[in-house]
Parts: sequence; structure tokens; C-alpha cells
Amino acid sequence: MRHALHCTSLALALSMTLVACQARQGEDAAAPKAATAAPKALPTQTLTSQNGPVTVTTIASGFEHPWGVALLPDGGFLVTERPGRLRHVTADGAVSAPITGVPQVWAEGQGGLLDVVLAPDFATSKKIFLSYAEAGPDGSAGTAVSSATLGDGALSDVKLFYRQEPKLVGPNHFGSRIVFDGKGHVFITQGERNDRPTAQKLDMLQGKLVRLNVDGSVPADNPFVGRKDARPEIWSYGHRNMQSLALDPRTGTVWEAEHGPKGGDEINIPQPGKNYGWPIITNGINYSGLKIPEAVGTSAPGMEQPYHVWEISPGLSGMAFLTSQPASKWNDSLFLGALADGSLIRLSLDGDKITGEERLLKDLGARIRDVRVASDGKVYVLTDETDGKLLRLDPPKN
Repeated sequence: MRHALHCTSLALALSMTLVACQARQGEDAAAPKAATAAPKALPTQTLTSQNGPVTVTTIASGFEHPWGVALLPDGGFLVTERPGRLRHVTADGAVSAPITGVPQVWAEGQGGLLDVVLAPDFATSKKIFLSYAEAGPDGSAGTAVSSATLGDGALSDVKLFYRQEPKLVGPNHFGSRIVFDGKGHVFITQGERNDRPTAQKLDMLQGKLVRLNVDGSVPADNPFVGRKDARPEIWSYGHRNMQSLALDPRTGTVWEAEHGPKGGDEINIPQPGKNYGWPIITNGINYSGLKIPEAVGTSAPGMEQPYHVWEISPGLSGMAFLTSQPASKWNDSLFLGALADGSLIRLSLDGDKITGEERLLKDLGARIRDVRVASDGKVYVLTDETDGKLLRLDPPKN
């Protein structure tokens, strides 16, 4: 795969001259020689927002349907590509060759290599977690998560951490996001594999938010531990296709968002053992225009209402909080990527209350797959395209 910025990393690695690197990029070959290449100026543009101009910088491009991005402590990034590649990106945009040792993925339909997150002790362990679609027998597949140690261009000590069971046939609805809660647990989202009734079946892991200890064991206080008719990994159920998950740093509460069918994308703050209704209750209909066969309406006894719902589906993927940044006009915001809408959704928060909505990046005309917020309040997004990009947004300041 070609990457426009790859030559910069080759120049650094092989001590090539700046002239050679510029010649490969079709730049001015008459530039003076240098012992090491100067940092490449990254392209920027200014877009409008409700709070003033926003500077958007393209960190890197040329990714094939990127799905997840992790922010590294040194200012670099890890980026997954759905066909099964993991790449390292430096702070100045140099993109590595594919990192070796990635688990084999089932890259069909919506399946492939999905999320990437750093372990809580990454600074010392260099451990990362990857979610992906894993092949099973007779064309089946399911969501899986593996841990690995990140080295120089390679993964080692790759271990299976979680496996969705049973595996089902079909190309859609794998989830999946990974979030550590800071209390020794990890949450993993999954889809119901486009097999609607599975979301209500407690002996199956489809359509469930699961909670595990960081060593992969099941927490003793999970809500269904000890029930013979239920999987002990389950935290909540009745979900459709959760591609958004984030921890509110103000409260330590986990929020998730999921795709509805045609209409009915929703945010939930999932509570242990609760049933979020899919497909019995929904605010959406089938893509055919007909009602969901199992649906009884938008409410039913024993089923939770969504915390926030969209009648027209934006196609939610990726979620991140921006808090503790009083100098930013975006302080206390929740960001979500929107695939169908081609935007970055910013929800204004007053505590847990959603008080407003703004849609950013509409001018780009790109599907927003993932969003992360750095400790300095800058916002990073991935565009899900054949020429996918990693972008940085500098928020307006007070």
C-alpha cells in the first residue's frame, strides 16, 4: 500500500538526503542537502464551527479503511486498517510498513481488524489490545480480542484475550470497541451479527456488552455470574451494533453508542444486568421500510429507554470525551464519529445532560470512523475511506 508520507520515514531510517526524499515526492530537487530531513510541514485547513474557526491538520493519509487509532505517549499513533494491517505513525506523520505479528483476521463485509487500545500499564509493559473478526468453521466468524507486546515493527507474545461465542455466519455487526475503566476491568462491545434474536439470548454473546478483569477472567460481581442459563461475561444486553464506547473521565462511567436500523441510533449508559431492548423495542425500522418483525414499539416492561436517540441515523462509530480543558470552547463535550452523515458530532454536556449538538467536518464529505481526545484537548479522527486520513482538530479557545 502506498503512503504519501512513507518516504519521510525511509529517509530517516536510511539517512537519505533531503534532496532524495524530495525527488521521490516530486518536490524541488534543487533544495540544499541536509544530514537529516527537516520535519515535513503537514497540510492544514480552516473550517467553521459554532465557536469559531477550527484548524484541521492532516497528520497522515493513504490508509485503507482505517478503523481504530490509539494515541501513543510519545505523540505518535497506532492505526488499524480493516483488511488486517496495523501501522505506526510518528508525530510528524511518517507511516510505517505494516507491523508484523497481527492476529489473522476475517476481513469480509464489516469484519477485519477493528479497534486498538493501549493497556493501562503500556508505559512499562508496551502491551496493546486489538479487536477483530475471527474466522470459525464453515464460513462463520465472531468478534475476538487479543493482547500483544508492541516492539519495533513487530508484535510479540500475542495471546487471545476474549472470543465471542458461538460464531455465526454473516458479514455484519461485529462491534467492537475496547475500554478500560480504571478499576481493573475492561469492557468490550459487540454486535448481534445481524441476527436480531441473539441480542436477547443470555446464553449467547452476540449483542452484549461484556466486562472482564484485565487478566481475562470474569469479575465475581458481574450480574449474571452463577446463572446456568447466562454467560458470566455479560454486563448488559439487548444491543444491536455497538461501535462506540468511552469512559467519562469526570465520573468513571462508561457510555456506549450503537447503530439502529433505519433510524434509532442511540446512546446508552449501560447498567449491570439491564436489557436495552433490541429488537423488541426500537426507534427505527428495517431498511426495506417495513417494521422490525420482533418489535412491539418504542417501549416495553423491563427494557431500558435509550439515554439519547436520533430519529435519523448518523451511523455512529467512535466516541471520546473532552473534559478538564477550561481554555477550550469545546470543554465538556462528547464527540462521536458519524459514517452515514459524514460528520463529527459534538454534544455539549452539562454534567451528564446533553444540552446541544453540532456537526463538524461536513465539508470533508468523509465517513468518520474513530475519534480520540488527547490530554491537551486536541481531537484526532480517522476517515473511513480507501484513502483514509488521520486528522487533528485544534479546538477554538476561550
